[in-house]
Amino acid sequence: MTLSTKIAWDDTVLPFQLDNADIRGRVARLDGVLDGILKQHDYPRQVEALVAEMALLTALIGQTIKLRWKLSLQVQSKGGAVRMIATDYYGPTEEGEPARIRAYASYDPEKISGDDPWSQLGDEGYFAILIDQGAGMQPYQGISPLTGGSLRACAEAYFAQSEQIPTRFSLSYGLSTEAGGIEHWRAGGVMVQMMPEAGMHVSEGSGDKGLLQARDLVEGDAEENWNRVNLHLDTVDQLELIGPSIAPTDLLVRLFHEEQPRVFDAQPVKFGCSCSEDKVRQSLSIYSSKDIEKMTTDEGTVTADCQFCGAHYVLDPKTVGFEAEGKDALGRDEG
Repeated sequence: MTLSTKIAWDDTVLPFQLDNADIRGRVARLDGVLDGILKQHDYPRQVEALVAEMALLTALIGQTIKLRWKLSLQVQSKGGAVRMIATDYYGPTEEGEPARIRAYASYDPEKISGDDPWSQLGDEGYFAILIDQGAGMQPYQGISPLTGGSLRACAEAYFAQSEQIPTRFSLSYGLSTEAGGIEHWRAGGVMVQMMPEAGMHVSEGSGDKGLLQARDLVEGDAEENWNRVNLHLDTVDQLELIGPSIAPTDLLVRLFHEEQPRVFDAQPVKFGCSCSEDKVRQSLSIYSSKDIEKMTTDEGTVTADCQFCGAHYVLDPKTVGFEAEGKDALGRDEG
């Protein structure tokens, strides 16, 4: 795929509703966001693909969180080349402002083998979604096992198992080439989800190891609506998801015109990190002066790197740790 200019609907998430089917959804297109995430690292292509898929899922899921909330997706794996993938979605600070996404992966380069991204994950692990509503609020966390041969399938299993909401993703991501031969990643996808009140609650599933699947959660009219919308979604072309030839609104009309699609305001997203020197100092405030001494480099400094954006912090060891701030090991003022 060759692209020469940025497209108007890049780096946006468009929410919609299918009025004839009691189904809601989102369409996402990511370009600069992925560039911001991936240029910070020198990942192998297989790892880049996993991070791109995870970032796309994060954008589609995160659009529903409220202002200033934080949504995180995590994959933890044992035995494979990729040990962890973590993404954060920060809700806008004000209405109309862009949301921010960041992501990174931890992997063993010596274990990378084959072309299949999913095969880089181990046989054991989990997919988790966490929502932080801010100070004074209890964070929410839901976990489901790695299953289905893709991160998309893991997310669908999570919503079926933890939320009991039928959910489906259709995703596409890959390298595009700009004029001049420069490659960069693009991604696009559609998420459809049954309205919560239209579903039903069950305890036994038909999926792998007894996991619930979307089809276990619908019956009657809801099942008919769900199956019909999924048949429409199955007709989408992978290049239609990424663009650039068809706008998200046009894609919705082509796929779901019989369902009376209704769109809402698009949410812009951008790459953004929340790291800062103050947060680094806070993370070091649990250590004693002896601990800080062990962390001090030959140059007489304490350093820290952000795994998400690559920011490098250099601190005076005398100014970090709880003893430097006159606090005890529990963070309380001494004396």
